[in-house]
Amino acid sequence: MAEPAVRFEGITKRFPGALALDDVSLEVGAGSCHALCGENGAGKSTLGKILAGIHAPDAGRLFIKGREMRFASPGDAMKAGVGMVHQELAFCENLSVADNLCLGHLPSRHGLVSHRETARRAVAMLDEIGMRLDVAAPVGRLSIAQQQMVQIAQAVGGGAEIVVFDEPTSSLSRTESERLFELFGRLKTRGVTCIYVSHRMPEVFRLCDTVTVLRDGRHVATAPSHTLSEAELVRLMIGRPLAEYFPRPPDAQPGEELLRIEGLSAPGKFTDISLALRAGEVVGLAGLVGAGRSELAGALFGLPPASTGVIRVRGTPVEIRNPRDAIRLGLGLVPEDRKRQGIVAQESGLHNISLPLLRRLSRFTWLRAGEERRVAGRFLERLSIRSSALDAAAAGLSGGNQQKIVLARWLAAGSRILMLDEPTRGVDVAAKAEIHALIGELAAQGTGVLLISSELPELLSLSDRILVLRNGRLVGGLAGSAATQDAVLRLMAGLDETSPNPPPASVFQSA
Repeated sequence: MAEPAVRFEGITKRFPGALALDDVSLEVGAGSCHALCGENGAGKSTLGKILAGIHAPDAGRLFIKGREMRFASPGDAMKAGVGMVHQELAFCENLSVADNLCLGHLPSRHGLVSHRETARRAVAMLDEIGMRLDVAAPVGRLSIAQQQMVQIAQAVGGGAEIVVFDEPTSSLSRTESERLFELFGRLKTRGVTCIYVSHRMPEVFRLCDTVTVLRDGRHVATAPSHTLSEAELVRLMIGRPLAEYFPRPPDAQPGEELLRIEGLSAPGKFTDISLALRAGEVVGLAGLVGAGRSELAGALFGLPPASTGVIRVRGTPVEIRNPRDAIRLGLGLVPEDRKRQGIVAQESGLHNISLPLLRRLSRFTWLRAGEERRVAGRFLERLSIRSSALDAAAAGLSGGNQQKIVLARWLAAGSRILMLDEPTRGVDVAAKAEIHALIGELAAQGTGVLLISSELPELLSLSDRILVLRNGRLVGGLAGSAATQDAVLRLMAGLDETSPNPPPASVFQSA
């Protein structure tokens, strides 16, 4: 048999308060696409980071093409032909795309950086993945999806023979994801070995030859992907079957109007948006990347506020100038980018949950630490967040636990109006089911939910109504019972122009 591209033998890794990997052994065939699956916290990303030289194992051995390797840094791994595309983006945002792509090996002449050669190399690396960008633009000005593609170009265009992809499509549109899938075909033709970490079952079965399942840091199974069904893979990941569920009774009736916006506009972002949200109602916002959905949610939270239009909360006109105003009025926002906007990475899960509650939890300007821990602990338990997350820095938690921390913050704050922007991005199938059930539970208790998601099945299964934005304008609305994936896609793409403006009922109330 051919020598495997990667072999892990007895890999163990501990972090404070947690055993991330426990005696994991597996092989990755040369030139294959090998999936790593498991719940958040199963150890998938940690194993990938050990291969990429970011973490060193506490025990065990790593072999690359039959040679035992010990990487002291990602630079060592790159020299051995190993690259990684991270789920959480990490760039020098003030530097240009070209500088970021060539960082660590900047071309120079007579001791000075050659910006012309840097730009040439950057363009070549982007061409490798079929991406066109202004390489002189600062990375911080790019969208999340564009930054993800830059990171992919950095790994693939750097000549790596083994590439770890950690949730690479979590920030990509459907079109960008398809471009990435085409890239996988080209990489396999070139003999590049791909290790694919993902929670998205269709991607795993479409791209991967072999699947390895980790659970609680241990190796559960490795099998050819064609021998597994989706149900069997889920059972291996979570240790039990994931039955179909309904988030809440289908005949739930919405209550009082919690939020109404009329003619809301922000130049360059969205124009003349009108909609209403009632207690116990889930209103989905659909649209392509750049349609204005996230910008609308940000404006309702004062990040930054809209320029014109009227916002009413429980029938009263209000002015939301900043997040403090929004929180006071009972609005909560789970943002699209939890790393930059959702969590304070260096702070503990405890302090992240209590952020909007500091005034309530304080007495004579002193924070009541015992009360803070009691409140946070209650929602930690309610959302099934691992207990170590309360005192651990948020930066060290899995993506799913980080997302639950952000959700717990607004539950603790008692927010009646919740805006959820991609609430299940980058979380595993079990955590996704828990979040879906939580959304249904909150709606049943009278919370109004504005749900933004790029996953149409998620919108269709959870929403009472779906409103569609295109190019910053509201172009249509569908009752949840009548909405289909095809109908929503046609509105998103502008293929159904027979009714360009939504009827009032679809905007302001359920059918």
